[in-house]
Amino acid sequence: MKATVTFASRLADWDPGPDPLLRRLWAMCTGDGRELDVLEVGLTLAALRRGGRADLAPYREQVRAMSAAVADLVRRRGAGPERLGEILAGAYALRGDRETYDDPANADLIDVLERKRGLPVALAIIYMHVARDQGWEAVGTAFPRHFLIRIGIDGARHLVDPFHDGAAPDGAELKTLAGRVLGRETALDPAFLDPVLDRDVVLRLENNHCLRAGQAGDQAEVAASLARMVAMSPDSAELLVAAAEAEIALDRRRAALRYLERLEALLESWPGAPERLRQRAHDLLREQKRGLN
Repeated sequence: MKATVTFASRLADWDPGPDPLLRRLWAMCTGDGRELDVLEVGLTLAALRRGGRADLAPYREQVRAMSAAVADLVRRRGAGPERLGEILAGAYALRGDRETYDDPANADLIDVLERKRGLPVALAIIYMHVARDQGWEAVGTAFPRHFLIRIGIDGARHLVDPFHDGAAPDGAELKTLAGRVLGRETALDPAFLDPVLDRDVVLRLENNHCLRAGQAGDQAEVAASLARMVAMSPDSAELLVAAAEAEIALDRRRAALRYLERLEALLESWPGAPERLRQRAHDLLREQKRGLN
């Protein structure tokens, strides 16, 4: 299931429900999604997975200490993208988990900070936050099946690979990486390095958790994860369909209808919506309304 935002509408605000933490998540992600506090969103997602029973202060402090250490190194040795890896991967041993890559803990920011290992996108969120604390530009990129970030320092832009100890890959290394993750030799498409919205970064993090919950057969957690993704991107038609289908699988028709009615309103305001999406929404909505009668 893909966390792809297909259309940005101007519908009335989504009501994420009574959970104050879920409402906070929604509030942090409102707007155009270009710039979010990605660390706080990631920690909030982790807290929601724990039923709201998580003290986030120690994790915020841990990342603040990382930022302070990078700032100190920059003062002593000058600014450069390599300072991130020297501190985060070097001093703090924060690295990509190559041995147990598919461990669900790798997609949970609290677990990542405790275990010092994680998925590319989870590590990228920490790198982006620390880079921004230095006053540097930091954005995610559209690189397929991996996650690279772009750091801007004094007008110069640098690619950084958080999963590989903050390395700065050159053109040949990027081509090799693209071939490895795509499973075939390929030219390096410039679109791979296009910036993505911060919202897409945090959606990708949560989508990793959702996929692993599905692989484990935990349908209730799939539905909860999709509710979190909809809170972050309530105008994503694909997410609304997926969330409705997850609720239907749990025989929670009223919850499914809530997503489907939002989807119906979204499609009415979207003249160019794909016909397959319109038909799927129509079929699901009719089926669920019939089931309630």
